[in-house]
Amino acid sequence: MSAARPVIELQGLTKAYGETPVLRGIDLTVSEHEAVALIGASGSGKSTLLRCIDLLDEIDDGDVLIDGEVVTDPSVTPHGVRKRLGMVFQAFNLFPHLTVLENVTLAPRRAHGVPRAEAEERARELLARFGLAGREDAYPDRLSGGQQQRVAIVRALAPNPRALLLDEVTSALDPELVGEVLEAVRELKADGITMLITTHEMGFAREVADEVCFLHEGLIVERGAPERIFTAPEHPETRRFLRRLLEAKRV
Repeated sequence: MSAARPVIELQGLTKAYGETPVLRGIDLTVSEHEAVALIGASGSGKSTLLRCIDLLDEIDDGDVLIDGEVVTDPSVTPHGVRKRLGMVFQAFNLFPHLTVLENVTLAPRRAHGVPRAEAEERARELLARFGLAGREDAYPDRLSGGQQQRVAIVRALAPNPRALLLDEVTSALDPELVGEVLEAVRELKADGITMLITTHEMGFAREVADEVCFLHEGLIVERGAPERIFTAPEHPETRRFLRRLLEAKRV
């Protein structure tokens, strides 16, 4: 059986804001159909890492490769890279003046040239699958937080991206709404969607991820299978992080 090919590769990625280093040499590979979870304290660099992959933040050194192509080369346009990746943000980032259906079909129609009827058909299928049938004509402010985040996931999926970048997709939700969004991500995992996920939901990372990477001060200091990371972490900082979560009853 041949090994799954890499979809996202990071080589020596560094990023600083002014004099403050945020990423200090990140090497990471996310292979096709794989889900990789990034965990770590706030400020460890998780969200910045996703933004650098999607070229929303400019890197200082290193390379990002998508399907083997270096996309951080100055000759590569960020717009073209973002057409190949789907990103879901903490704060939903839906367009408030557009309906659910318009939000979901905007990128396929404008960026990918998909005819309106085809884009709307796929959008309706995805919305129905994620429990949003009948909400096509609603505006975002008429939806719950959980519904808005599921719309954001559908919007990211609609153009058939090579991979999804999920940035703390439950952090802005009330506790009772977290479960419905996590269930949507479980479905993506079952479908074999390639995903890079930042999360504070340790139980979820343990269940869904193929690999867990623990970030501390801009470095991946430990990585491995979820079961090992959560039951027998080797690095002192990983043990300290998980112990704090255990004390806070978040593991």
